[in-house]
Amino acid sequence: MTDTPLAIGIDFGGTSIKVGVIYRGNMIDSAPPIATQEYDGPQELIATMVRVIEGLRESHPGIKAIGVGMPGFVDYEQGLVFNLTNVRGWVNIPLKKLLHDATLLPTVVENDANCMAYAEWKRGAGRGLKHIVALTMGTGVGGGIIANGQMIRGACYGAGELGQTSIDFQGRVGAYGNKGALEDYVGNNEIAADARNFYESKGVFKTITECSPASLASAASNGDAIALEIWDGIAEKLATTIMNCCWLLNPQAVIIGGGVAKAGDLLFAPLQKHLFSQLSGPFKDHLSLLPARFGAEAGMIGAAALALEEAGFSIE
Repeated sequence: MTDTPLAIGIDFGGTSIKVGVIYRGNMIDSAPPIATQEYDGPQELIATMVRVIEGLRESHPGIKAIGVGMPGFVDYEQGLVFNLTNVRGWVNIPLKKLLHDATLLPTVVENDANCMAYAEWKRGAGRGLKHIVALTMGTGVGGGIIANGQMIRGACYGAGELGQTSIDFQGRVGAYGNKGALEDYVGNNEIAADARNFYESKGVFKTITECSPASLASAASNGDAIALEIWDGIAEKLATTIMNCCWLLNPQAVIIGGGVAKAGDLLFAPLQKHLFSQLSGPFKDHLSLLPARFGAEAGMIGAAALALEEAGFSIE
C-alpha cells in the first residue's frame, strides 16, 4: 500500500466519534468509537482523539494526513468549529490547529455533509462528474454541492445546507425562523410523527417505532397502501428542494445517501416522477438520480480524501 498515502478519517457525531484509516476510498482499520457525551469539554475529548490517532499511526506508519467531518458550521480555511449544539463546550474551537500541533500531520476540518459529497464525487456514485448535488438524509438533512469541478462552500463556508431550504413559504417554522424547511418534514423523527398521524387519519393506530423510515419501507414492500402513499409524499417533498437545486445549478446528478435513501425504489421511483414533472428537457434529459455508494463510512472517506488532496497527495 505504499503507492498511495494513507489518511485518518474522523466522523464526529453528537453521540460518538468514529476514527478510521482510509486507503483509496476504503476503511482498512478503525478504532473503537469515542463516546462524546462522556467528556465535559473539548480539551479532554481532543486529547482522547489524539491518543486514538497516535495508536493507529503506530500500526500504520504511512498515514500522511487527518481529515475531520463535523456537524454544523465550520470555517474551512481556519479549521474552526463555530458551535456544536449536542456536545458540551464546543464553541469557536480551533480544531485544525489543535490536531495539527499535537500530531504534526496536515489536517482538514470540514462540514460532515460536504465530506459525504466529496467522498461520492471522488470515489463514489459521482466519480468523473463535475456538477453534483449530494444529500444525506437521517435525523436531519445535509447537503453538499460540486459545481464546475469544485466544492462550493460559500462566503461563510455554509453553502449546501439543503435541509434548511423551504418547501412551503407558509410551513412549519424552523430552528432559525425559516418557514417550511425540508428537514422539518423529511427528517427521521418528522417522518415518523407525520406517518403516525396519517395512519391515524385512516383509522389505523401505530407506534412511533412502527412509523420509522425502516418500518415504513418494510410495510410498503409488503403492499401496505398507506405506507406507499406516505413514501410518495416524502418523495414529493424532497422533489421540491431538488427541483429548486436543478433550476439553480443544473447538476448532472443528484446523489442521495443516509437512512431514508435505503428505501430504494420506494423513494427513488416517485421522486423521479415528481421531480421530472417540474423540469424542462435540458434540465432533466441529462440528470441522474443516484443512491450514494458509501454508507456510514462516507464522512470518514470524504474527510480523508480531502485532507490528502489539500496536503498535495494524489488520491487516484
